[in-house]
Amino acid sequence: MTKDTQPIVVGVLALQGAFSEHIQLLRQAAKSLSAFDAQWTFLEVRTAAQLSQCEALIIPGGESTTISLVAARSNLLDPLREFVKVHRNPTWGTCAGLILLAEAANRTKKGGQELIGGLDVRVNRNHFGRQVESFVTDLDLPFLSQSGGGNMDGGHYPFKAVFIRAPVVEKILPVKEGPQVEEEALDETVIAPSRAPKGAIAKEAIGRPVEIMATLPGRAALLPNGVTTIHPEGGAGDIIAVRQGSMSGG
Repeated sequence: MTKDTQPIVVGVLALQGAFSEHIQLLRQAAKSLSAFDAQWTFLEVRTAAQLSQCEALIIPGGESTTISLVAARSNLLDPLREFVKVHRNPTWGTCAGLILLAEAANRTKKGGQELIGGLDVRVNRNHFGRQVESFVTDLDLPFLSQSGGGNMDGGHYPFKAVFIRAPVVEKILPVKEGPQVEEEALDETVIAPSRAPKGAIAKEAIGRPVEIMATLPGRAALLPNGVTTIHPEGGAGDIIAVRQGSMSGG
């Protein structure tokens, strides 16, 4: 790396939730990427000025309603929508972050949850029940082996995942630039406001389909209003991770 090369700045939204744990794990991961000609800076984001320094963002797990409320009171909600929806900067939402990045979320009182948007999905909040119903399970994530997470035999290790009041993707929505107005007509469902993409790259990213990255087999269930979980061909399961262009959540 040359002296003139600027570090890659990855922000972690630090309003509430597991932001400290994400920063620690990012630093650990950066050490394993020493072979790449890049330097990394990880920044706790609490203001619009800090967000403007970032090239990518992680929205951590926590309480999505609290995160959106604090973001609104900190005048950070609109800058987040600019970062995600207008410029389509790489953004990853975990648990509560997935809810915030969804274009629609149900089991939510009108006015009780603000969304950022960016992923054309409807999420079902707290799909697996209360905190006492939390569980740990191994997931089959083939994309980890494609990114260097495989074992010596060319396969991949199971990923141990923890589900605590976790959401699922209830439905893959039609890809569209405007708001998902059809979703707003559903009971206890809120949608993200529309933001027009800016620049050729962002406009191209808007049209990309949602990819299913991971499902949870064996726990598929009927959801409210008689809607069943969508699942990939060849197997049933709750959708727990998706990607759409530079956006991802799970």
